[in-house]
Amino acid sequence: MKLIRYGAQGKEKTGVIINNAKFDTSAFGEDYNEAFFENDGLNRLKKFLADNEGKLPKVADSERLGSPVARPSKILCIGLNYADHARETNAQVPAEPVLFMKSTTALAGPNDDVVIPRDSVKTDWEVELAVVIGKKASYVEEPEALNYVAGYALHNDVSEREFQIERGGTWDKGKGCDTFAPVGPFMATPDELGDINNLRLWLKVNGETMQNGNTSNFIFNVPFVIAYVSKFMTLLPGDIISTGTPAGVGLGFNPPVYLKAGDVMELGIDGLGESRQEVKAYAKN
Repeated sequence: MKLIRYGAQGKEKTGVIINNAKFDTSAFGEDYNEAFFENDGLNRLKKFLADNEGKLPKVADSERLGSPVARPSKILCIGLNYADHARETNAQVPAEPVLFMKSTTALAGPNDDVVIPRDSVKTDWEVELAVVIGKKASYVEEPEALNYVAGYALHNDVSEREFQIERGGTWDKGKGCDTFAPVGPFMATPDELGDINNLRLWLKVNGETMQNGNTSNFIFNVPFVIAYVSKFMTLLPGDIISTGTPAGVGLGFNPPVYLKAGDVMELGIDGLGESRQEVKAYAKN
């Protein structure tokens, strides 16, 4: 299945994509949130779709898409998970996964504007594979880790490099700004994807390809990451783990290249669709 959420921000309705067409599932009566995933929501939704085949209203292509998962308890990210990205940023290839958080208030729709934060001069892009957790996970063994996955999605781990690297403390300062986590267009269940360790992911800025990588180049693959993270914290249903970015970020250029108002980012992953974000300058509401 491919899950979507659509409509005005904060008022999204649920839906699915079937044969490239979008359909409303509001009659199912649940959002795609922690309770949905925790209570066997995917299987119950599958039955709902079978029972209502041919009866669901279509969703217009003009409708805004939100994050396919309602605000999770955590957005956890893996830093420096591609060796080429570590090299381009002059960072040491990590012996263990680097963990940091993105604020859940950073969550945005796949085609929403990305807003450069106030006082920012180093806002950057990062195309990433996001993993959505399907059931409570604590001290998971690596061979069992994929049993805890509800699905996968496209994520742009937008980052402010000065805040992240030059302002002291943890990376979180440069990762959790509003609009810095566009997710979607949809969440695909694992059966939709095939080999998650061989997916092409790419990102363009203003039509120019900046990133062109493959998950086959993970330092730490998805099962290892899930098992590793679950040693340090309990993962809840609906939580998102973003698995790192390949080379080609703005920080890695010489001299570095950063986003400015009016720029357009386009990105995609095999089997997980594409998204597009226009960059806007911060303006006080």
